[in-house]
Amino acid sequence: MAQDKPARAANIFDVARLAGVSHQTVSRVINGMPNVRPATKERVEQAMKQLRYSPSPAARALVTRRTRTLGLVTPAVADFGPTSIAMHFNIAARAARYSVDAARSADAEPATIRATVEGLLRQRVDAVVLILTDATALEAVQALDLNVPLVAAASTPRRSPQVVQIDQYRGARAAVRHLAELGHARVLHLAGPERASDAAERERGWRDELAERRLEAVDPLRGDWSARSGYEVGERLAVEAGDAIFVANDQMAIGLMSALRHRGLEVPRDVSLVGFDDIPEAAYLYPPLTTVRQDFAALGQMMVQKVLVALEEDGEPTVDTPLPAHLIERESARRVGAGA
Repeated sequence: MAQDKPARAANIFDVARLAGVSHQTVSRVINGMPNVRPATKERVEQAMKQLRYSPSPAARALVTRRTRTLGLVTPAVADFGPTSIAMHFNIAARAARYSVDAARSADAEPATIRATVEGLLRQRVDAVVLILTDATALEAVQALDLNVPLVAAASTPRRSPQVVQIDQYRGARAAVRHLAELGHARVLHLAGPERASDAAERERGWRDELAERRLEAVDPLRGDWSARSGYEVGERLAVEAGDAIFVANDQMAIGLMSALRHRGLEVPRDVSLVGFDDIPEAAYLYPPLTTVRQDFAALGQMMVQKVLVALEEDGEPTVDTPLPAHLIERESARRVGAGA
């Protein structure tokens, strides 16, 4: 006895017959094209659902010449900031019905990032999005003949229609202002890596706020963003009771706090401390860490929105105002002379 043949999968013509429209109309609905009446669109969508019709991505790409795939280049680091930005970008892209083809750049060198971008272009992505720890790499990518929109998350004092960012500079100034207003006459700085653009903007904010208040800027020591590097700096940092320290990220602040404790200096009894990022653990340290919060979810949404405007709307791209960073006051910083 012959076995029953498996049921044939529905195609676009089946959907058109059930909805009472042409297959061209079904195609316009599938690809989000205009000039389809809402009632017609609803009938087509109902027919697709009833027939369990799933449009072929390849067929869709032939019609629109788009793959609905965004190419994302991320740095090969596990740091909280870049990882959080990538996660929220992916969430926002999925909400906009785009998939993400992500590639890690082996290092931050412009030539490496450029080669990574070229690899994504061969996959026919609709746009390229970069999460950069070194803003100089952006120029190397901009020199490519991309033929697709380019958006970068990068900290830079120079505004660009291709760049979205969180305001590291003003966030750093807010941190230093807070410490100065608590009465600290000396605010030291544990900076991030020299080539990191986030670190450069935070250091610039620290210097400018001290200069405006006519406070001395002692040359900062540097870490590599890790808690271990913060601890190692803390072992040799020339710090005295009554000083304050602005740390370029929360991970280094954790290590620094531990090193100070081992040296007999308590935070905030002897030294006030402010970090940057507001990692999930910051509120649960002892003492809870005063820090500068970055809204990575808003940044991810902003990146996707900028891509969608470039892909789906006419007109010149605009220069976006950096998203604000917010000081979160906790217990690691206190007023000079306050009682125990």
